[in-house]
Amino acid sequence: MKYHEMNTKEVEEALNTDLSSGLSSADVKQRLKQYGHNELEEGEKQSAWLLFFSQFKDFMVLVLLAATLISGFLGEYIDAIAIIAIVIVNAFLGFFQEIKAEKSLQALKELSAPQVQVLRDGQWIKIASKEIVPGDILKFSSGDRIGADLRLIDVKSLEIEESALTGESLPVSKMTDELPAENLGIGDMANMAFMGTMVTRGNGMGVVVGTGMKTAMGQIADLLQSAESMTTPLQRRLEQLGKILIVTALFLTALVVIVGVIQGNDLYTMFLAGVSLAVAAIPEGLPAIVTVALSLGVQRMIKQNAIVRKLPAVETLGCASVICSDKTGTMTQNEMTVTHLWSSGQTWFVDGVGYEPRGDFYHKDERIDVHNEKALQQMLMFGMLCNHAELIQKKKEYIVDGDPTEGALLVAAIKAGYNRADLLNEFSIVQEFPFDSTRKMMSVIIKDPNGRQFVVTKGAPDILVGKSEAILWNGKKQLLSQDAKQTVQSAINELASKALRTIAIGFKEIPAQTMVLDEKEAEKSLTFIGLQGMIDPPRPEVKLAVKECKDAGIKTVMITGDHVITAKAIAKQLGILSNQSKVLDGPALSNMSLEELEDVVEDVSVFARVSPEHKLKIVKALQNRGHIVAMTGDGVNDAPAIKAADIGVAMGITGTDVAKESSALVLLDDNFATIKAAIKEGRNIYENIRKFIRYLLASNVGEILVMLFAMLLALPLPLVPIQILWVNLVTDGLPAMALGLDQPEGDVMKRKPRSPKEGVFARGLGWKIISRGFLIGLVTLLAFMFAYKDNPDHLEYAQTVAFATLVLAQLIHVFDCRSEKSILSRNPFGNKYLVWAVILSLLMVLVVIYYPPLQPIFHTVPILASDWWIITGLAAVPTFLLAGSFLLRKTK
Repeated sequence: MKYHEMNTKEVEEALNTDLSSGLSSADVKQRLKQYGHNELEEGEKQSAWLLFFSQFKDFMVLVLLAATLISGFLGEYIDAIAIIAIVIVNAFLGFFQEIKAEKSLQALKELSAPQVQVLRDGQWIKIASKEIVPGDILKFSSGDRIGADLRLIDVKSLEIEESALTGESLPVSKMTDELPAENLGIGDMANMAFMGTMVTRGNGMGVVVGTGMKTAMGQIADLLQSAESMTTPLQRRLEQLGKILIVTALFLTALVVIVGVIQGNDLYTMFLAGVSLAVAAIPEGLPAIVTVALSLGVQRMIKQNAIVRKLPAVETLGCASVICSDKTGTMTQNEMTVTHLWSSGQTWFVDGVGYEPRGDFYHKDERIDVHNEKALQQMLMFGMLCNHAELIQKKKEYIVDGDPTEGALLVAAIKAGYNRADLLNEFSIVQEFPFDSTRKMMSVIIKDPNGRQFVVTKGAPDILVGKSEAILWNGKKQLLSQDAKQTVQSAINELASKALRTIAIGFKEIPAQTMVLDEKEAEKSLTFIGLQGMIDPPRPEVKLAVKECKDAGIKTVMITGDHVITAKAIAKQLGILSNQSKVLDGPALSNMSLEELEDVVEDVSVFARVSPEHKLKIVKALQNRGHIVAMTGDGVNDAPAIKAADIGVAMGITGTDVAKESSALVLLDDNFATIKAAIKEGRNIYENIRKFIRYLLASNVGEILVMLFAMLLALPLPLVPIQILWVNLVTDGLPAMALGLDQPEGDVMKRKPRSPKEGVFARGLGWKIISRGFLIGLVTLLAFMFAYKDNPDHLEYAQTVAFATLVLAQLIHVFDCRSEKSILSRNPFGNKYLVWAVILSLLMVLVVIYYPPLQPIFHTVPILASDWWIITGLAAVPTFLLAGSFLLRKTK
């Protein structure tokens, strides 16, 4: 249907909806069944079966399967069946790891899906955009993404950027009138809004006419099918590392086979041993474990109210050296309460807590009746009319739906006895010029019962003073002289020194029936009425979070649009501003070149009176000084700075869709302490990845070296192929995964930020892998030699002892990997997942040694209790020898 040709009444009838109350819950259920969810169809997903069989694509696994096939033809049925069983178990492990990772990433995708405001059963509620159905009524404002195709029914200075559909980068002004029945293109449908486009200015309402694949975006959905790659720089580095390890492992394995054959061993046996060794030595599970570790870490972040939208941010979090944070709502509670009002040289006080609409007004210590104070009345009444916030009571709690600053003005007026519905019956709003962060003002044109028109403006005091030519003084309009400006400035400074945020109210009368064309014309030659001062107390947890960041080598910078004095007062309370720190304001920042800012940016802890456009300049200056910058924001104009920052952080509650889509991290609670928690988790995820890289590679080095040493010493094979594969399954799977769940070390937030250029093997990791691997291989070989020397006719006993020593050495070593220092620096039972993983792995080893039906399969025999003392002692050597050397260095 051509909805753009219809008037709003015809659209309402065509869609069988109600523009005043929206759809009912029953209608929504029926329409969801009829139209389905508001989603674009995705490309075909890989089926579970294909995902499972893809686990067998690895070249070494295919070689192993070919080898087992040969062994089956040669009559070695037990070996062949056992090896295939182990390969299948390994495949299941890999399959479940990938399923887990995919589900985690899907959960993240759903959590970060855009939300919309919809009218249902007469109430405005927030829902996920996929729940929208045709006939729904949506409202939206600057910064929101349109959730479906809409026929517009109400607009206020509405402009929408539609380049995703039309290629035209300039925003389109919107209207509500029906358009003539011509062959209009999407770009000419000024009374329509389309799914996926972005509101750049103003606000409006629309009725949903198309969802999912029935939208204009749905018709070109293939443009959106190229899913963004979720691999991180670390994953890519590990992929390259994996290739190097494959070549190295294959070379060493070939060396073992060649030396073994030269020493007189059977070619088939050595070939099978070589392939088994290669499979065990190549950490093919590493990428899957990294993905799972990243996704599990991201799940933990969600529990702490931080949604990671882009996986590379997890790594970058650990490198952050500066956090540039908004003040309001992030460092403060975002529950604004008007406590002071100023006009005509007088100050009034308001009591009451938070958004509860109860409180009295005082002049000095005396309670007053607001209705006896004309200036006070006007300030409160105009603050309520020039306002979009709504006060909602949920049980005994009052919450504000809308901007907290507007909420504070609304509550202050309610305390004085005003009611918005009554005011709107008396005054009609003719026109509106929405707030934007560049003007720092909002204006409405109202008409009183006598037909007179007024412009009412609220905004930043210094801006509004600059737009005023008169001041209301004791009920009379006077010229705003230089002295009067100085008086107003003194009042602003006085309120700001009490950590109050100030909003100014002004007005002017305009001729009746005048249509003001733009905000520039509306917001000039105003009459200044007065100031409303509101407090937004700091969040109690932020002060500790700032201190923890400082201990972690991370500088916290406060960025605010508030007055310099207000910003200083809050920054001192939170421990951000020290005696050595500087404060820089917006005008000074505007006059600086980027190079000049770079010279001073290291010393600045507070940026006040800044606009969102300044944020990008701050980010670039800090990055040019070598910092890894996290930048917070919530508005449309914050998006460039959020995108340019190393870690863009958007607000989940107050943030616009533009800000969220530009970000790498979304704070569900808009809280600075959540950024600190995310950085801590980011550091821990990276450390956990290093832990299991260390564990896996040291174990693999040990396995290769024990075989190589034995061949060079002309000894029999210390391990048979099936044992090598079982060691790989027992030690590489569960313990490595459990390391990925390790809690952070106590000093993780006491260390300096990690350099983004740091290699995987930095901080001595390479040496730890080689030294531990060498010792694991050496003690396994010694255990084999002792057992073989005592009973050379019983090779299987010696191989069983070597097998047990190798597994036990690796399982003890896994506890050593929990710390960069030594096994003695952490409680070994601190990671319960690891303890259970090790117990399970030990049981799997004991079963193949002591369960008779499995002994012929794994070429094992029961070990005497006395031998376990030697096995345990030798297995503990690699870990405790190096722990002893750590203690020795520490005492020195």
